[in-house]
Amino acid sequence: MGEGERYEEFAPPEPLRPFVRLLWTYAAPSPSGGVQRIAPDGCPELVVDLAAPYEEQDADGVFRLQPPVIFVGQMTRPMAIRPVGPVEIVAAKFEPDGAREFHGRPLIEATDRRLDLVARLGDFTTPSGDPAGQAAALGAWLEEQRRAGDWRIDPAVRAQVAAAESDLEGPPLSPAERRALQRRFRDRVGVAPRTLRSVFRFRRIFDHAMGQDADAASWLEAGLAAGYFDQPQMARDFRRFLGCTATAWAREQVELARRLASHSYKPAP
Repeated sequence: MGEGERYEEFAPPEPLRPFVRLLWTYAAPSPSGGVQRIAPDGCPELVVDLAAPYEEQDADGVFRLQPPVIFVGQMTRPMAIRPVGPVEIVAAKFEPDGAREFHGRPLIEATDRRLDLVARLGDFTTPSGDPAGQAAALGAWLEEQRRAGDWRIDPAVRAQVAAAESDLEGPPLSPAERRALQRRFRDRVGVAPRTLRSVFRFRRIFDHAMGQDADAASWLEAGLAAGYFDQPQMARDFRRFLGCTATAWAREQVELARRLASHSYKPAP
């Protein structure tokens, strides 16, 4: 990490664990200011910027300041951001199907969007420079939201999520059952099962992206182990989900992009 940079992960409170994978904090007092590519990982997030929010590049290539509190829906393409000042973040990473009641609307409506939640978290406060305190404060706020709402898990959707993440086939279904489940899946996850499976497969090779000196042979080996047929198929997913090659990302990405690529979270049972 750079000077003064820190990244820490925390387990959510027990009642939140069916819905939230982890709480994380990040700080960079003197960020580089460079553009960072954030890849899809199959999980929506609540992100609270406690210092200077990032700028995000829109479809026209223009960088615009993000709100200080955002809900990040499922991503099917990379997010390009750059810091504009000191960074301090506390965030909650939901399970792929864990944010439906928190969001209060079908998750498909939030896919590839960053929603402004400043008003909703208007009374949220947390101590600066205290990662554990920040994670505890956000966890407590989310637990209040859970108790006030009817948060729940659809067992059939959760089973499909688990199958996608483990690269296993789900239980056999009739055509009518499959169509009904796909509608519920898009409502509660935000993408189709096939898309989520592709994102998870892509994430399985990210450990190699952390090593800047990986050669073509090691990339191909990692891709085959993750379930890719060949190097061109893997390269297509890197262009799709990161907008660049694996070696270019490993060479260029720093700070928050690298921290998020190395999340050590485990899926809910």
